[in-house]
Amino acid sequence: MHTELSNTSTLFAEPEVSVPSISSAAMFVELSIATWAGRKLDKRASADITNSNNAARGVANVNKKLLGDCAELDAVSKFTANVRNIHYSMTMPWSDMGLRLVSTQNYFKYTQQMSALQTEFHRLVNIFLDAYGWEIGQAQVKLGDLFNQDEYPSTDRLREKFRFQLSEMPVPDVGDFRLDINNEAQQLIKQKYADYYTAQLKNAMRDVWLRAHTALSKMSERLDYADKDTKKVFRDSLIENVMDMVDLLKTCNITGDSQMSAIATSLENALLGVTPDALRADDYLRYETKQHIDTVLKALPSLDL
Repeated sequence: MHTELSNTSTLFAEPEVSVPSISSAAMFVELSIATWAGRKLDKRASADITNSNNAARGVANVNKKLLGDCAELDAVSKFTANVRNIHYSMTMPWSDMGLRLVSTQNYFKYTQQMSALQTEFHRLVNIFLDAYGWEIGQAQVKLGDLFNQDEYPSTDRLREKFRFQLSEMPVPDVGDFRLDINNEAQQLIKQKYADYYTAQLKNAMRDVWLRAHTALSKMSERLDYADKDTKKVFRDSLIENVMDMVDLLKTCNITGDSQMSAIATSLENALLGVTPDALRADDYLRYETKQHIDTVLKALPSLDL
């Protein structure tokens, strides 16, 4: 949706050398989480497949699951994916290297939740490691001639393949450079970092707007209907997801954008006292709520969606 705004936040203007400092409003966080995939390329089986089908070498590969369908390892993998989703939902993007922003307002909630997730991660890993020896015995039956004992690391070596590490660091000010170089070179570096800083900050805030747009568009679409025969079904989480966006707009407003604050307040007022059951039962409330949501959608910055 492309909407022209009369009062678009200066955050979305062309980058300038003078940029807002967010060093007191946000921190960098980096999540490093790793698991053992439990998969292995079987070169011999791959060669057998290509030869038996008169195919060229390298066009087919046999990747085997070393433990077959291992419930304990699957639990770790699924949990890890969920941790990443939670990490992304509570932070904003910053660099391609994995650094993300968490607002100081949301920092305690974020670290508290990540600490609990880290504890659960290690608990699930320990459950898997306790079952590992037995699972190898089961895999020998499942894999048949594909089984190779040498492909299974020891429990101690395997433990090292699981990692859950959260790193935190402050966001430096644009002008915070302490380099032993001449003034001209230092000014050039400051200029380059100012451009980078502005672009990354713009991307971080754009990510918040995009998430809000997605949640609001979903709610508007679910509440839209011409008559009772076309009324759409929605889950209770429909309102919860939008209220999560209200919290996001509040806690992630690290630039103090008045437009973002106003939209968060407008959404909060529009959904005050509104429940999923009430929306299902009351056609007028459904219509009125959709109108409020659509009004907020039109007020969002144009982000080339």
